[in-house]
Amino acid sequence: MTGTSDDDLQRARQRLEEQRLVEAAAGGSTAAFEVLYRLHAGRVHGLCRRMTQHRETAEDCTQDTFLQAWRALPGFQNRSAFGTWLHTIAVNTVLARRRRLAPHETQTQSLDEAASLIADSAAHDPAAARDLESAIATLPPGARDVLVLVAIYGYAHEEAARMLGIAVGTSKAQLHRARHLLATRLAYEGVSA
Repeated sequence: MTGTSDDDLQRARQRLEEQRLVEAAAGGSTAAFEVLYRLHAGRVHGLCRRMTQHRETAEDCTQDTFLQAWRALPGFQNRSAFGTWLHTIAVNTVLARRRRLAPHETQTQSLDEAASLIADSAAHDPAAARDLESAIATLPPGARDVLVLVAIYGYAHEEAARMLGIAVGTSKAQLHRARHLLATRLAYEGVSA
């Protein structure tokens, strides 16, 4: 039991520290914003990378996300966690970019590029990780977006739907579709999920 209360205490301290940093950054402290950037850049980039399936595009979207966050930070009202707020900005950035690009530019990149996305997190079985990421890369964008937000990043359907500007039922249907397509593709490739 003490481990749980120690974990809860640690999380509470981290939330308070982050809130202090957010307040300082909202007041114009670039040093505080730099710390926030270092704390969140990896997850924001990972989200952008999985949604765009392209390293350079993800880097651009990550940079745009933090620029938008810096500009909007004085209006941040702590109604959600700072990380959730950043992820919402990142999702909106990716979706806006997707709308601006011609259809041929939004198609997924090579399977080798997509396969590299998950290899770091699955060092125990890199071949299976590449197969999974390759299968994710072939999903239609809507299904892939919901899969990334709900199944990989752990957002509730309500949060994912709000971020993507879709109905909750659509989010659930897209996740079901993504899982079905992944299972089919992985079974076809002979990979056990």
